[in-house]
Amino acid sequence: MSSPTPERGDAARNRRLLLDAAALLVAERGVDAVTMDAVAAAAGVGKGTVFRRFGSRAGLMLALLDHSEQEFQAAFISGPPPLGPGADPVERLVAFGRARLDMIAIHGDIQRAAEATGTTRYATPPYLVMVTHISNLLREAGHPELVRPRADGLLGMLAAELVLHQLRVLRIPLAALADNWESMVRAVCAPHS
Repeated sequence: MSSPTPERGDAARNRRLLLDAAALLVAERGVDAVTMDAVAAAAGVGKGTVFRRFGSRAGLMLALLDHSEQEFQAAFISGPPPLGPGADPVERLVAFGRARLDMIAIHGDIQRAAEATGTTRYATPPYLVMVTHISNLLREAGHPELVRPRADGLLGMLAAELVLHQLRVLRIPLAALADNWESMVRAVCAPHS
């Protein structure tokens, strides 16, 4: 397998310029007010440059999230227990959901915008990494049947749009959502009767 082609210097500078402009606009106006036109104008490039670089608004939002997603993935793949290896699979699932909820509390608006990709949302690298991880933990916990639908169902509880609705509209405290996640994980992973 060949390694990815390194990014040209000017392309890397343009990418950083566009991401910096997008992050600044998100901070100033909120994620919902950020358009591809606004990012292009703030970065001093044409709109086509933004689309060529990121493909879509959701692609731009995914790129903004990339760093925090990489840190999160590193934590559950190789970090310390209970989120990382070395803990019971059910405890790892509980820790996963709690950490993801904390991440949504910080980056939820950008995550929501990045998730707004229709059915392709379930084919994005971050989603595929998470669903694979949860599927593996379900198998380790002794539940090899219907693993993907169960993993998708659990991840549905962690969709940024839903979590933000629960936090902001329903005014459910983050700690209560985390406790609910734990209850659901334990129910899904309960021993067979």
